[in-house]
Amino acid sequence: MTQQVPPSAPAPKKDHGRAGRDLKAAVASAVVLLGSVAASLAFWKPAFMVIVAIAVVVAIWELRRGLLARGYDLPEQPLMVGGVVMVVVAYAWGSAALVTATAVSALVTMLWLLRRGVDGYVKNATASVFALVYVPFLGSFVALMLAEGGRGGGGLDDAGVKGIITFILVTIASDIGGYVAGVLFGKHQMAPVISPKKSWEGFAGSAVATVATGWVLVVFLLEGEWWIGICLGLIAVVMATLGDLCESVIKRDLGIKDMSQVVPGHGGLMDRLDSLLATIAPIWLLLHYAVF
Repeated sequence: MTQQVPPSAPAPKKDHGRAGRDLKAAVASAVVLLGSVAASLAFWKPAFMVIVAIAVVVAIWELRRGLLARGYDLPEQPLMVGGVVMVVVAYAWGSAALVTATAVSALVTMLWLLRRGVDGYVKNATASVFALVYVPFLGSFVALMLAEGGRGGGGLDDAGVKGIITFILVTIASDIGGYVAGVLFGKHQMAPVISPKKSWEGFAGSAVATVATGWVLVVFLLEGEWWIGICLGLIAVVMATLGDLCESVIKRDLGIKDMSQVVPGHGGLMDRLDSLLATIAPIWLLLHYAVF
């Protein structure tokens, strides 16, 4: 008599506790990404722009992948090419060139969609323009920031590099401050329908960490006025929180947990860029007119 072999049970899902993520993988990924950014800023700024361009391409790929769940089919080719062009022209020729490149990229994308015919044109064109503004347009403000110190070289003597460091560190401070305070003290949910793990205690932790980091960086790194650092911290914590909530709304509407799994311990690249994309434009505006 042949012995029946019971079907193998599915592997148990790892429980990461209140952290909600694999901390070892998350820390390792963060070290690799931040190390690459630091090396490019220290030695040759155009190398950092290559990293930004790659991030734009990957983020558009993730957005297309996520939007397909609801029947939106983004045309990858014009969005990726247009996104890279937007980043390059912003770095090389400034904000006016960025606006022009954004308009041209939107029009080219809409013309590209004509090849598919009438069915679904408005839906896909609308989603495409949304993707163009959300990722490469906002991401191009990183290029504007970096160009504040000229277009070559690198190191801490460069104003643009200092601006990028400030922008990245205050956004990271918001994430870490909110994460630690939320895990340790989080009891009152901020937006239970949108993001159940986000709490008011976490937001308070983000605010304290971000304002303190903004003050230190503006005063001691950028050599600006103390009140500018306070303003920068307040702007960063509000915009980073809104960016995170908007990304959560997008994923819930699409019915997905993460945009992808390209960054171990973090999910998709967009899951890490949400706060950065939301904070860069107002931070650039503040530093451009009040510090540089």
